[in-house]
Amino acid sequence: MSISNKLHWEKIYETKTPDQVSWTQVIPEISLEFIHSIGLSKNASIIDIGGGDSNFVDYLLDKGFINITILDISSTAIERAKKRLGSRAEKINWIVSDINEYIPHSNFDLWHDRAAFHFLTNELEIKKYLDTVNKYVNGYLILGTFSENGPQKCSGLDIKNYSTDQLSKCFIEAFTTIQCKNHDHVTPFGTTQNFSFCCFKHID
Repeated sequence: MSISNKLHWEKIYETKTPDQVSWTQVIPEISLEFIHSIGLSKNASIIDIGGGDSNFVDYLLDKGFINITILDISSTAIERAKKRLGSRAEKINWIVSDINEYIPHSNFDLWHDRAAFHFLTNELEIKKYLDTVNKYVNGYLILGTFSENGPQKCSGLDIKNYSTDQLSKCFIEAFTTIQCKNHDHVTPFGTTQNFSFCCFKHID
């Protein structure tokens, strides 16, 4: 695990509340729209990459999904999510890991990643991510990154911007594109960030 990356994110979650970070979504509307459109079964194996303290898991539980894994590099973020969820946290499989070092123990029906992939900025990191997804996702992939019109940095770190076409090309080896769209995310402090969102299906 990259110690500098881990320390960076631990400090963010130790010092900032959800309304002080740009990525906070009250309702993860695009992700939920895509999930509804693909008709996942309630026992589908779902992993949320960089899920941390996101509200996404709350909505998955509300909708009756029962096989959910949340991965984040920050143990502080995960502890905050557990506290928020209370007893419902026991229904979740929590993993503290850098995505670059994560090796799944089983396949997933859905891999969800809103705003983690774009932090991978060198070709080796990106290739490893793609290799993991291609090998361990046998269903669907929902991915959100800053678009070509979005910010160039997040939380002081460089990111890699993607158009929806570029995202589709990244995953073309093992996935077919179901739907892509751009979305303006309004941050808690009133600024707008343009995202590229895509939903893919693994090629059988």
